[in-house]
Amino acid sequence: MTGPEIAVDRSSPVPLYFQVAEQFAAAIQRGDLAPGDRLDSELQLADRLGLSRPTVRQAIQHLVDKGLIVRRRGVGTQVVRGEVRRAVELTSLHDDLVRAGQRPSTSVLELATVACPPAVAEALGLPPGGEVQHLRRLRFSDGEPLAVMENWLPTDLPRLTMAALQADGLYAILRAGGRRIRGAHQRIGARAATAAEAQMLGERRGAPLLTMTRTAYDDQGRYVEHGAHIYRASRYSLEVTVAER
Repeated sequence: MTGPEIAVDRSSPVPLYFQVAEQFAAAIQRGDLAPGDRLDSELQLADRLGLSRPTVRQAIQHLVDKGLIVRRRGVGTQVVRGEVRRAVELTSLHDDLVRAGQRPSTSVLELATVACPPAVAEALGLPPGGEVQHLRRLRFSDGEPLAVMENWLPTDLPRLTMAALQADGLYAILRAGGRRIRGAHQRIGARAATAAEAQMLGERRGAPLLTMTRTAYDDQGRYVEHGAHIYRASRYSLEVTVAER
């Protein structure tokens, strides 16, 4: 048996499934349940807690929706690593994951020189139709898909390679090529996942995604990259510190 001691209060107005889910979530946050730990089956949990299988199934689904556990065919229900929290700073996701003690990895989906789309040309201050470097990557955190990142860069920057992009973050590559990122214009939003995005990120179609577009410039004021990224809202959040002026 894997799991904490669960106590439900049948006289409480709080739904039973929510009581169960919250106690499991608390155990995961405390570290009592570690990433990779397997939970009992729905039937075992229902028997142990004296609850119906639909109630237990609803609790499990609540935890799946929060990104705390995952169902894997042939393996069962497992705890996954908790949400990645990222401060809104001028850093790359790769560097943030390393700083948080997580293991980033990257699958490069596309790397090519293409005609610059009009919206990207406007963002980078380039003539429409000119050539840009275009890359699209799937970023993982400890083996779990986390984000799909698409970027466009002027061709006068150092040429990117598959090997470099798989080994390091984009900003680290640019710094190594002598370009210092000074600032960026950034916009954060949200939308529902398409079928293709959901498949890549291990989510259901229509699941909430965080979106971020960013246009970065160097210490000479020249635009060096424009990015359009999507993140799993169940695994990722952005934090902002505010202060009174």
